[in-house]
Amino acid sequence: MTAAVPRTLPVGAAFDRMPFTRRHWLIGLALFTAFVIDSWELVALVYVQADLAASLGIDAATVGLVLSALSFGMIPGALLWGPVADRIGRRPACFWSMVAYSVLAIASAFAPDATVLIALRVVSGFALAGVYTITFPYFLELVPTRVRGRAAVYLSMGWPIGLLCAIGASSVIRDWSWQIMLAGAAAGGWAFVLRAVVPESPYWLVAKGRQEEARVVLRGLASPDAEATLTGSGGRIGNPLELFRGGLARIAIPALLVNFVFSWGYWGLQNWLPTLLAQQGLTLDASLAFAALSALMMIPGYLSASVLTARFGRKKVFLLYVLAACAGGFLFGTADSLTQLYLGNFTLAFFSLGAWGVWNTWNGEFYPTASRGTGAAYSVAMQLIASTAAPAAIGLLLGQASGFAVIMLVINAFLVATVLLALPLPETEGRTLT
Repeated sequence: MTAAVPRTLPVGAAFDRMPFTRRHWLIGLALFTAFVIDSWELVALVYVQADLAASLGIDAATVGLVLSALSFGMIPGALLWGPVADRIGRRPACFWSMVAYSVLAIASAFAPDATVLIALRVVSGFALAGVYTITFPYFLELVPTRVRGRAAVYLSMGWPIGLLCAIGASSVIRDWSWQIMLAGAAAGGWAFVLRAVVPESPYWLVAKGRQEEARVVLRGLASPDAEATLTGSGGRIGNPLELFRGGLARIAIPALLVNFVFSWGYWGLQNWLPTLLAQQGLTLDASLAFAALSALMMIPGYLSASVLTARFGRKKVFLLYVLAACAGGFLFGTADSLTQLYLGNFTLAFFSLGAWGVWNTWNGEFYPTASRGTGAAYSVAMQLIASTAAPAAIGLLLGQASGFAVIMLVINAFLVATVLLALPLPETEGRTLT
């Protein structure tokens, strides 16, 4: 009697019939917490600018350098870590990134002056870029196809949770808050939880020819197709040039531009929100309460987007939410009362962060396995270039006495550009990853 020959199928097809299990919940929780830590660290100093300036005796320009230092270091870090994750695996890249960042960020909490702090923040950013870059593509490669979009949008909710933690800490801890918030990077110990709970991506294992290891992971994820012979998409692993060749280039180029303009629109407002609110007459405590309420509005924005993207697809929901965010930005910029100011910013927060949740999913689905980490790296690098440049550009406008409405008009222009650049991108809802 002849032994049955195992059937052959693409590794992505092994996720089509996969149930969503308790193991997926644990993986999601581990990566969600990692994203909360990312969010905390990226905004930790925004809400303690006054304490930072007073503690180190520095002016507003130097404070701006401190705020930009982490993002500046993350740009080359993202460009390195993405290809590294494509070559050595998602799991070790996330682990070593978090461990390195934890050590550097704790050291920066004891920086004696601004020069040392800026230098440590740049190097810390280089380390943090690894987990920040890989979290979403890693998660996309571990969840069933039918819930991939919804689950990844839920993962994005780590952003407002980290933001709320940072705002809360800055409100409770006053005199040496900037050092306490940086020391919170001790949560990098979460790297060991990640290594224990989150398995390596089966997509990556198949691409490296490690069939049996991929089957072990798929069995743990309860895939009914775990015993099949699995095939990958091919391609040169971790080669950035692959992004700009053939049909992939027609997707990668506008997608990278969307990452830049969308991030510019968000960070152009976020980093200067306390200052802009002060121009509207709000005190520091009122500004922090305003920011906290705005962060709370982000959560239903993510939840609504997660439901709608499963029903109507990534593209339609993303475009609709960005346009709605533009409307909120217009109302925010032209507000002549506190009520309109709140209503405009709540609308902007609800729809812009809902759109970010969809984009984090959609953007990761454009690329094949061999280039997914690299694609994520270049996407994050474009976001970080924008998040570094936007605060400086808005600061220049403020220095020229530009009004609140003019600044919001500039930010809205970048949101409109986001819509136009996203129009040619393909729908990916329900499609198997390659």
